[in-house]
Amino acid sequence: MVSLSEFQKIGVGLVGFGLFFIFFGVLLYFDSVLLAFGNLLFLSGLAIIIGLRRTFSFFFQKEKLKGTSFFLGGILIVLLRRPLLGMLLETYGFITLFRNFFPVVFGFLGVWGNIPLLSKLLQKLGDTSSLV
Repeated sequence: MVSLSEFQKIGVGLVGFGLFFIFFGVLLYFDSVLLAFGNLLFLSGLAIIIGLRRTFSFFFQKEKLKGTSFFLGGILIVLLRRPLLGMLLETYGFITLFRNFFPVVFGFLGVWGNIPLLSKLLQKLGDTSSLV
């Protein structure tokens, strides 16, 4: 298990609350205040968890500048109260920034199929081809 300092635990909480506010803002028909608050919490939590230097070096690598510009531009558009356009830009930027991490995440999720109760549930879900 990874040990986190107290400061990093606060960062994890900020990221969690940021994702909650973003999710809740989307559920409430793209409420711009909730989305903006969630974005600020998410970015500040990320900076606290991995540090400011690593955060800047991650976002401003030469090959990731396109994704960074879309992601941060989307946050700016949300702050300017255009939530739908801003979230579309953020989503594209997020996918562009983190595309290298997706195989790791999907590989981790594939391990869940080996858990006894979950494997039975996934098999049942896979067997139902239609609701009719």
